Amino acid sequence: MSEGKTTTDHATIRQWVEARGGRPARVKGTGSARDAGLLRVDFGPQEDRLEPISWEQFFETFERSKLAFLYQDNQDSRFTKLIRRHSH
Repeated sequence: MSEGKTTTDHATIRQWVEARGGRPARVKGTGSARDAGLLRVDFGPQEDRLEPISWEQFFETFERSKLAFLYQDNQDSRFTKLIRRHSH
């Protein structure tokens, strides 16, 4: 099992997700006009409880919520978790 990595870099996150067939999503019924709500990565087939959102919406909420992207950097892994950023 590979070590987990953490990033806040939008290009790295998008590239990692798209390379594995994923897309940005949110949990249905969460969020508002200004906030996408509970963010998720949907690897499909699309789950009923998730709805697709744009990368712009995803990253606006990602930044506003001060999240970081935890992932494993190997081709076969789809492990992801959105976590709170550590303040330094």
